[in-house]
Amino acid sequence: MVLKKAKILVIDDDVDVLTAIRLLLKPLVAEIVIEKNPSNINFQIESKKFDLIILDMNFNGLVNTGNEGIFWLNKIKQFNPNIAVVLMTAYADIDLAVKGLKEGASDFLIKPWKNEKIINTIKSILKSEKKPKDNFSSNSIPIIGESAVMKDVFIKLKKVSPTDANVLILGENGTGKDLIARALHENSNRKNKPFVKVDVGALTTTLFESELFGYKKGAFTGANEDRKGRFETANGGTLFLDEIGNISLGQQVRLLTVLQNRQITPLGSNEPVNIDIRLICATNENPNVLADEKKFRKDLIYRINTLDITIPPLRERGTDIVLLAKYFVNLYEEKYNKSTFEFDVSFTKKLKNHNFPGNVRELQYILERAVIMTDGTILKAEDLVFSSIERSIENNIPETLNLDDLEKNAILTVLEKHNGNISKSAKELGITRAALYRRLEKYEL
Repeated sequence: MVLKKAKILVIDDDVDVLTAIRLLLKPLVAEIVIEKNPSNINFQIESKKFDLIILDMNFNGLVNTGNEGIFWLNKIKQFNPNIAVVLMTAYADIDLAVKGLKEGASDFLIKPWKNEKIINTIKSILKSEKKPKDNFSSNSIPIIGESAVMKDVFIKLKKVSPTDANVLILGENGTGKDLIARALHENSNRKNKPFVKVDVGALTTTLFESELFGYKKGAFTGANEDRKGRFETANGGTLFLDEIGNISLGQQVRLLTVLQNRQITPLGSNEPVNIDIRLICATNENPNVLADEKKFRKDLIYRINTLDITIPPLRERGTDIVLLAKYFVNLYEEKYNKSTFEFDVSFTKKLKNHNFPGNVRELQYILERAVIMTDGTILKAEDLVFSSIERSIENNIPETLNLDDLEKNAILTVLEKHNGNISKSAKELGITRAALYRRLEKYEL
């Protein structure tokens, strides 16, 4: 079943090899594409969603050392680290095979191959590569990222997850703070104990006390039975306090006392209850706000922030945008029983050019909408409809004051508004069509 749904790209400058593999695999897979020129790799994997690439290690050259294949393997992995690659060579060089595997290849085949061997190799890799590559996962949901900024996040996660250190997660709305909190718990020694989340920013003073610390029967009107608070419910496990930056100074004092004493006292009771929790907090507040003692107690910050993890906004994550897009499209293909989609170049370009003020959450929602609404199997630029609310936020809060960046963003916004119409866009920008074309060329839009 995995093989029948697979899309495979074969790259080799030997036409006979390409023909032989194509004839072998065509009846077995959903699609097989052959490519003689490795320089076209980026175009091929950007325009189609391949599950696996078969790459020759020797291309036109006086000396066939196999280094050409390593070079193109690295190019593929730079563009999309999640594509499985099988290397092929006519020379049974074990050292070179090991080098290829270390550089990220999934397997290695020697020419001439046996048909059964190549088919079994592909089946095995497709099964193991079916789930997206990720460094951490939360409730089987992968945290996808290969950008440098996300690698820094993964390093911190690996180091701090096994400990009981309190963690403060910082990041804009929609960046995935909840997912990081769950990953911290599920990769910790407390993973078999409760994970309890509370949106403390939404709690009034009265609810703050009863929700977090619980109450005894008769403690207040409507308290008809004893109820454990979230601290006691999470005992032995992890308590995740989301939107911690929004709680009042009075609530901060109450929370600090509990964390210092490692005890809670339910409303209506004089008997303290010992607690054993690992505390994770999150906020979208700027760290400068948390540093202001008029808004947040410094002694509480020290208690909740043994280590902080900052989740970067999507606009700073480079090629992660396309990786995430492919993951979400796969997810919604299955959910809505849709055919397998491919990304048109215009679709990918529009994704990369968008600022994503709503971050990963915005990307997820627009892709779900695209999968539902798109006819056919190719996603194009016009299938991406960005939220007018998010766009308004994006336009009102510039991320940079660099003049070139401001001009580029203004052009992108107006072009999107007029669906790429040059005449209307130039008119709104107050420049001629020729001037707009020059700027499009300047910014490679």
